[in-house]
Amino acid sequence: MSVGLLAVVDDILSAAMRASAKTAGVVIDDAAVTPQYVQGLTPARELPVVWKIALGSIINKYVIIIPIALLLTAFAPWVLPYLLIIGGCFLCFEGAEKVLEWFGAGHGEHESDEPRDEKKLVLGAVRTDLILSTEIMLIALSSLDPGLSIWMTLASLLVIGLAMTLVVYGAVALLVKVDDIGLRFMKSPSRGVRRFGVRVVASMPAVFRVISVIGTVAMLWVGGHLVLQNLEETFWAGPYELVHLVTHAIEAAGPVIVWIVETAMSAIFGLVLGLIIVGIVTGVQRVARRGEPAAH
Repeated sequence: MSVGLLAVVDDILSAAMRASAKTAGVVIDDAAVTPQYVQGLTPARELPVVWKIALGSIINKYVIIIPIALLLTAFAPWVLPYLLIIGGCFLCFEGAEKVLEWFGAGHGEHESDEPRDEKKLVLGAVRTDLILSTEIMLIALSSLDPGLSIWMTLASLLVIGLAMTLVVYGAVALLVKVDDIGLRFMKSPSRGVRRFGVRVVASMPAVFRVISVIGTVAMLWVGGHLVLQNLEETFWAGPYELVHLVTHAIEAAGPVIVWIVETAMSAIFGLVLGLIIVGIVTGVQRVARRGEPAAH
């Protein structure tokens, strides 16, 4: 009996690990986005707020996303590709907005010196997490073996949900406290340790910038790939066939080069699509603003 149970657990973990690998891009983006919600808080409140957001993330996954995803899989599996296209478009839109912000063309938010409302902050972070977690779980669900039983699928999704939450918010907790660790090093009697602490504190802005860039590229890559792959299954196979044509032509260069080229093409497609969506959204917002005085 114990051997059978171990085999089932091993199957669940194996399925979860294979599916989790494809969610890496969104996970990186989630870890890159979340630290902004604790910026401006007192050091004593940073970890408690991260814990509240992590708890909200678990509730998102276990109470909302997984039950709805399983119901759709059981009764309306044809809906999933369309949801993945919508989610991919959202990721492309977010990624394109961040790219525009790098060049000063985005709508950056003005920071305020006033104390931040923790409840509003946590609610905002949990709402953002709901979108990113939905993408993570839908990608994971689409990557699981269709032959798995409903209970194996449920168990795999529960494992993935817990693992992704621990990875993301564990990384966030570490990132937001690294500067405090550096400050403690700076108070050390050892000169070498103090210098190390200074370097840690000084490097954190650059670390966050690098994480932000990685997260943006990951969003464009994952979003572009989601749209390309699911577009092929629903409306238009042309774009994904072009990617297959290019990768087939360079197969002799090896799997690493093929993966890099395919990833780059997905990211470029995601950026172009995202810029188009940004243009549409901006145009609609301008038309809505022009109509406001007339409405009054």
